Amino acid sequence: MATRLALRIQNRLEELAPSERRLAVMLLERNDDPLVYSATELAQQAGVSKATAARLFRSLGYRDFNEVRLEAREERNRTSPIQRVLAPAEAPSGATAAETHLQIEIANLTRTFEELSTDRLRRAAHAIAHASTLWLVGRGAEAGLAEHALLLFARLRPKVHRLSGHGDSLAENLAMLGPQDALLTIAIRPEMRLIEPILDWARTTRLASVAVCDATSAERLRRLGAETLVCHAAGYGVGPSHTAAISMVRMLAIAAREALGLSADRRSELIADIRDELFG
Repeated sequence: MATRLALRIQNRLEELAPSERRLAVMLLERNDDPLVYSATELAQQAGVSKATAARLFRSLGYRDFNEVRLEAREERNRTSPIQRVLAPAEAPSGATAAETHLQIEIANLTRTFEELSTDRLRRAAHAIAHASTLWLVGRGAEAGLAEHALLLFARLRPKVHRLSGHGDSLAENLAMLGPQDALLTIAIRPEMRLIEPILDWARTTRLASVAVCDATSAERLRRLGAETLVCHAAGYGVGPSHTAAISMVRMLAIAAREALGLSADRRSELIADIRDELFG
């Protein structure tokens, strides 16, 4: 999708009427639709009226659908080949491993942060900064990312914990969550059977839920109550790339530090003093 259209939708999504939101979510999930279909066809595919489509585009700041399509065409024409890299099943013929890897990682980072909503990032950072306790969860390949996030956020605020445990022991861990807490989930193409029960319980607990996730998981995680920070994870050979997710966690920590202000500075100083005391 055109980057500017995606950002406008993300910034206004919660304010849209239900029928407008249905069309907006479809546009977020399907690339290049404004270049392929007419406004009437898009409305039909979303199950809404043509008048609803017209209201949506006007509420997003466009005069009409022709302006939407023109903007999308201009963005496509000036997008570099690197930004258009998708997720190949195998390395492109003739490209070295290093060239292929670099192109895909640059594309993942570029698309992730071009599409990031500043308001969404601030909401997520505020929830993490001001929660009574911050819980972190990552399953499978994301377990290491959750551990990395724990170290970053523990440098900024107290009461930061990994939500660990499997099977029966997971219930004891979930029983510690409270409505004043926040849960940060890292889920890049996750096995939802491992993640969904946790987020479903978090939703019933009414704590703040944030998910660093890939685009294929975002809508499902939103339905489970999470504020999603979407990362592009194109990759080949050994599964999805986690580069954008690592960078997103770092950016979220930077935003949380800004939200915490002096208290984060004081905690960093305390940790430095302890480290000097222990290791000289």
